[in-house]
Parts: sequence; structure tokens; C-alpha cells
Amino acid sequence: MTTCLSTTTMLPFLCFLLFSFLWSASAHTHEDFLQCLSLYSEDSNSFSKLVYTPNNSSYLHVLQGSIQNSRFNTTATPKPPVIVTPMNVSHIQATIFCSQKHGMNVRIRSGGHDYEGLSYVSVLPFVIIDLINLRAINVDVENSTAWVQAGATLGELYYSIAEKSGTLAFPAGACPTVGAGGHLSGGGYGGLMRKYGLAADNIIDAQLIDAKGRILDRASMGEDLFWAIRGGGGNTFGVVVAWKLKLVPVPHTVTFFSVLRSLEENATKLIHRWQYVANKLPEDLFITAYITKINSSQEGISTIQAEFPSLFLGGADRLLPLMQENFPELGLVKDDCTEMSWVEFVLYNSGYSSNSSLDVLLNRTPQYITNFKAKSDYVKKPMPEIAFEGIWKRFLKVGIETPRLVLVPYGGKMDQISESSIPFAHRAGNLYKIQYLLLWNEQGKEASMRHIAWIRRLYSYTAPYVSKNPREAYINYRDLDVGMNNIQGNTSYKQASIWGRKYFKNNFDRLIQVKTAVDPDNFFRNEQSIPPLSSS
Repeated sequence: MTTCLSTTTMLPFLCFLLFSFLWSASAHTHEDFLQCLSLYSEDSNSFSKLVYTPNNSSYLHVLQGSIQNSRFNTTATPKPPVIVTPMNVSHIQATIFCSQKHGMNVRIRSGGHDYEGLSYVSVLPFVIIDLINLRAINVDVENSTAWVQAGATLGELYYSIAEKSGTLAFPAGACPTVGAGGHLSGGGYGGLMRKYGLAADNIIDAQLIDAKGRILDRASMGEDLFWAIRGGGGNTFGVVVAWKLKLVPVPHTVTFFSVLRSLEENATKLIHRWQYVANKLPEDLFITAYITKINSSQEGISTIQAEFPSLFLGGADRLLPLMQENFPELGLVKDDCTEMSWVEFVLYNSGYSSNSSLDVLLNRTPQYITNFKAKSDYVKKPMPEIAFEGIWKRFLKVGIETPRLVLVPYGGKMDQISESSIPFAHRAGNLYKIQYLLLWNEQGKEASMRHIAWIRRLYSYTAPYVSKNPREAYINYRDLDVGMNNIQGNTSYKQASIWGRKYFKNNFDRLIQVKTAVDPDNFFRNEQSIPPLSSS
């Protein structure tokens, strides 16, 4: 499975005023920028049809079509003077050159799931490079590899793999509408992570366009830059146009199960016990804990429901003895289990029925779009039951719409990969990762402020039970609350370290070195991109 987040109650309004001023002060620059694109593109006539401004009737459709968080789709949200939807690398090269020449900030969008909108919002005059037209996928079954362009979605990738093979897969996320570019840039995890590691652990080559407009592959970019782009976050080192992936083997038959329990059905004790079990299970078994608030049958009364959606790489006959030995408290029985192919599991886990047509994976529009705010944590020691009871009390607060916790188990392959192998440093020692997610349909500034304040209080409440010094976080769950750069480009090392060490731990220093070497002028930047030392 997202810039102008309200870290204070006034920030959205101030962002809007700043953007309005900058727009009026530099409108002529945008006209010059468009002229520059026509001069420096190899096919200016066809390229002009791929460039959108507010004067274009399709502008809002193109802008809003990939926005997955309604918080960043309001009249007050700063909007780009220009959106470029390149069809080839020359279009990207021209956009980079002209953006540098005319002082435009660049945001790169592949799917629009960026939790803080950083891929499509900026308080500076900016251009979006929307990679929606760059989504070709080439699967090589014989060598178990695939080239995927950055604008393709995970659903499109899974569809392409399944077309060619029933026993190859890729260890990435559950949401099929997530863009491959951002997912791979930040790490990317899913149901195969305990067996094969992260999506970024399985990247073997890439094509990147740097700030000089050069087209680089792994050999020409060098191992330092290749290391940095596999988990160092998007919009930092260049525009990754395509990734070469190592595909992984899966059996013809996998087993899916999902056990549901409410508070009245001992959910708290099951979640507590899950902490001691999930990361120690055989790596073929992945059991997530998913907690949400639901309305009970009695009108006006809410309760907590825990769900344990799970994937086992094998048949139910092998799974049941494993569960009886390792997690008998869950009470799994054969009727809970459904055997299917891996791609059918992808459908099922995405909310579709297992007999749905694979074509639904090609749909780039999420089934559900709403306002949301998310945070993340890593847990190294089991939380006591009383800690969960305090979370439930907060979940049941009146006026809060849909709070969720997603607990993702580690162990297996994740324990075996070095913290410094790629920028993603959250490896051995972690029992599980928490995603805090709060969704709401209520519109308006007051509703957003109330819900964001609630999730911040929840995050403060759990501080004693999670990682410390630093309190770690996951870069693909962007959270501007953990710290921001000065978007003007003069961020200090100390300022960036506040959020950088949460996401990358000691790998942050190497990322700084790579950034300083490849983009010393900090052309590719956003509120949480790696800054060069020269910007200090």
C-alpha cells in the first residue's frame, strides 16, 4: 500500500497563503517553463499532449485521479502549475532540465499512496512528474526476473507474473493499487517477507535518471547509489524509471485463513499471546493481527474486533499441525482454511473473492478512498495486556470514526538480513511492526484536527512499550510528525537526523554521504528527503 500536513492547527492555511503568493509572483516562470519543455523535448508536438496545466480541461482529472488520501484533495491544498505524464525517458530529462532552469520543485508520483501527500503536494511552485504512462512489465520466467516500470501498480505486477507462471511471485504489499515506484523505494513488505524479505531486498537492477539527466543502471550508478535507492525513500536521489526484480518460488497451493475474535471472545489474550508466537513460527507461515473498532449488534454500542489474516505456503494438512503445536489458543480448524493459488491469495487478501477475475488487479482505483492519518512503531518486547486494554479504551472514544492497528510479524528471513544490507534497518530484534491507522469520512477542518489529535495521543500513550533511542518508524508510512526538512533546501544535518534516524537508524549517515555525492545541490527534495551535507 502519502506536505502540507497540519503539524500545527494553522499550517494548512499558511501553506495555502504561501503557495498563492508564490504562484502570483512567478506566473511568468511557469510560462517560461512550458516553453522550455517544448524546446528541449525530442518530440515536442506529442510531448505537449502529456503536459497539463490548470487551463487544461483534463487537469483536475489527472491530478485527482491518483490521490488516495482525501485530506490532500481539498480546495486549500496547494496544486501544481504543471503536471507532466512522460511516455519515455527524454520527457523526464527535459522536465528535470527545465525545472532546474526555472526554479521549480519536482515531485514524483507513481501511485499516489504517499501517506503525507509528498508525491503530489508542495508549498513551492512545483511540477509533478506522474509516471502513470510508464508501467510496462516484462516477466522472464526462465531466469525468475521481471523488469517493472515505476508507474506500474503492484496489482499490475502480480497480474503479469500470474499470466506467465503459477509458481512465481514477488514479496511485496497487499494493496494492488500501490505504485511500484514508491513501494520499492521505501522497502515494501507483504505476506512473503518472513520467507523472502522485503520487496527492496529483491531488487537486482534499476534504471535511474539523476539530477544531471543521465540515464544510469546499476553498473553505471555504482553500488553506493544502488544501495541507497533500495529503501532510502523516493524523490531523493533521482527518478527511478524501472526496477529489475528477483522473483521467488511459491508452491502451487497456499492456504489462507482468517480467524475473528471480539473482546467478548478473548481477543485481548489472543493478541497478547500472538506477540510471543508470530515471529518464531516457521518462515512459511505469516500471521498478521488486525484490530479495529466495529459496531456490535446492539445499536449504538461498539466493540473491538481482532482478525488474524494469514498466509501459509503449503496445504492445510501441513498447516493445522503447525498451528496446534505453536498457536493452539487461536483454535484453528480445517473449516477456517481455504486452499488456493498465490495470486488467488492476492485477490482474497485485497478484499476480492478468490474466484474474482484476475482483471481486477489491473484496476488502479482503490475500492475505498477517505481521509486518513497513519503512524508506525517497532516492538522489541511483548506489550502487557494492560497496554492493549488502554488502546481499546481510546479506540472506543465517541467521535472517532475508524481506528485500526495492524501488527506485522517479523522473524524468519527478516532476522537473517543485515541492518546495513539496504537502507531499511529494522531487522533482528523486532518482534513486530505496528501501523496505527485512523480513517474518517467526516469532512472539514475541525474533523481532521480532532482525528489527527486523537492518533497523536494514542502514539504518545504507546511510547513506553515500543522501540526507543530512536523510536523507530517506517519510511513508507510517512509521518511528518516525526520531523521535517526545511523545504527551501537549507536543512541542517542535526535537523534531518531527528526523523532520519527513526527511519534508517545508523544507515542515515551513509544515505547523507550518497546524497552529497550524487545531488549536492539538493534538486530532488521534499519534507522528508535525504539532504546533502552541503545544505547545512
